Amino acid sequence: MQLPAQLSKRKPNSHKGNYGHIFALCGSAGLTGAAILTARSSLRTGAGLVTLGIPKSLNNIFQKQLVEVMTLPLAQTSSQSASIKALPKINNFLKKVDVLAIGPGLSLNLSTQKLVRSIIAHCKLKMVIDADAINALAANLKVLKLRAKKRLNRNLVLTPHPGEMARLIAKSTSYVQGHRKEVASKFSKEFGLTLILKGYRSIVADFSGKVYINTTGNPGMATAGCGDVLTGIVASFLAQGLDVYSAAKYATYIHGLAGDLAARESGELSLIASDLIERIPEAIKKSSQ
Repeated sequence: MQLPAQLSKRKPNSHKGNYGHIFALCGSAGLTGAAILTARSSLRTGAGLVTLGIPKSLNNIFQKQLVEVMTLPLAQTSSQSASIKALPKINNFLKKVDVLAIGPGLSLNLSTQKLVRSIIAHCKLKMVIDADAINALAANLKVLKLRAKKRLNRNLVLTPHPGEMARLIAKSTSYVQGHRKEVASKFSKEFGLTLILKGYRSIVADFSGKVYINTTGNPGMATAGCGDVLTGIVASFLAQGLDVYSAAKYATYIHGLAGDLAARESGELSLIASDLIERIPEAIKKSSQ
């Protein structure tokens, strides 16, 4: 698959503002790695700016780990996850960015889940929703339903793995795996959004009926953090101006190709999520020729 020109070629007189500013609400105590992987993969795939919204007590950890990423320290819960008290600060900051990535490593804290639902309910930016943000929505699908009535979900990409998809539709994981294309297509149409159902032959489906079945990727990618990398790539492609379906499709392809390149060098058994990020430049080169 060849990437569109806007991802593979840049104008000589461009600057970082031309390639989008992502706000990534990710991470909590014990789950800082998810936020780091999301931010790094966004930058590796071309985003101009990335700001991480993180619990304030963890700010020093992120500043030491991420040289190129900015941080927005937020009010936190007693378990060091983002608190509902952070909502005003986040809403004000969202006025300055182009894309919201939300979910990786946020935790299942009740205050954090309330924060997630409150943000998603009203945000009109392009969005990538993953991991704990999906779990927050699964506990209260009313948020997605109300957005669907206003057609606000058309700028939204949901990235569940089979277990998260099962929670969204109140079915078993085995049911999801046995009806992958049907489940992805039905949910995306019902809620008017674009969905990436992750797993072997990841499926990208959108509200208009388009479906893409990905052919890149390998079993070595069944390891912690690979989904966070995908979230960052989708957010990056959205920030650079792709429509939601194209961003989801190309991100899924590049994510899998980076995994294939990493497995070729280290083997599937030894593959870790950081290996994917290191192979993104080669994956993009191969897809830009």
